[in-house]
Amino acid sequence: MAIATVTHGAQTPPVTIDRENPELLPEDLPASFYNFAPDEYWREPRDSYWLSFSNWVIQQERTQGQRIQSLGEWADRTLSGSQQALPGNESYVRLGFATESEYGDPAQFDPEVKFRLELPTVEHKLRLVVESESDELIPLEERRRIRQITNEERSETQATGALRVLSSVGDAINLSNDVGVRLRIPADAFWRATAEKRWDETGSPWNFAVKQRLYYFHQDGWGARSSFGAGRDLGNGWQGLLASELEWLHDDRKFVFSQVLSSYKRLNNRATINPRLGLIGESQPNWRHTSLFADLTWRYRIHNDWLFGEIIPAVEFPRSESFKDRGSLILRIELYFSGSIDRVW
Repeated sequence: MAIATVTHGAQTPPVTIDRENPELLPEDLPASFYNFAPDEYWREPRDSYWLSFSNWVIQQERTQGQRIQSLGEWADRTLSGSQQALPGNESYVRLGFATESEYGDPAQFDPEVKFRLELPTVEHKLRLVVESESDELIPLEERRRIRQITNEERSETQATGALRVLSSVGDAINLSNDVGVRLRIPADAFWRATAEKRWDETGSPWNFAVKQRLYYFHQDGWGARSSFGAGRDLGNGWQGLLASELEWLHDDRKFVFSQVLSSYKRLNNRATINPRLGLIGESQPNWRHTSLFADLTWRYRIHNDWLFGEIIPAVEFPRSESFKDRGSLILRIELYFSGSIDRVW
């Protein structure tokens, strides 16, 4: 009898499968598969419009997720010249529907679309990465508050495509070099290099990470970014993180920086909570802060591991408004269409 143990996600316990009899019993499936209590495993469903619609949405996720996975596997085999496709493909399409309400403004409905196509080769050294946007083209303040704002308020960026070469310095530092273009007319060539290292000692409550990135866009010029993060276990299920980032804007001849203090807790197997305090600043005309903000993200897994809802109350104090408070409330639904070679259902 051939027995295999697989996992699905960091929070899911292993599932044991008998390869000679691969059918899974309800009690063998991971908790993320279900939206109901164990004593309801065998209860007959009630017909309703909502049930028909939700079944259609579920079927779309399974169909489109499999297509995205198949596309990644096909391109992986084509680039590498091998019949084998690697697991862990990180391609996805993320669809969101968000509404934002601010002081004195009615709620606004805004769709959001993000995608990533990452095609690793079996040699682990070369990847083709196509993304709906590049971090280098998004202002630092916007990146730090990306979940607080809707698509209408975000900077306009174009999709990028790049070949990524992976390497390392010993066992400690991971390096990557990207050469690609912004997918627009006229095309804008770019290059970026990233070095990163993590410290996560077994038995220690602390973990650290540093990252250095240097990039050049033919039309926007040079830029550099340094970031540092320190996290630790705060007890009672809470995790804390202090994140700092400093970015050099060559064309503007100035630095911009951010400092964010956040915490995170998984309330149960469906919901998480993430409060944050942040500061944004710049070096010109002198070193000063330009914005203060606070937000709280409550995220709920509506179905399986691909349909989520978010409620994000936030407040910002921008210098441009004489630090007058600007409150907002974001309601968001997100659907992830992705594929996993290790998926067991």
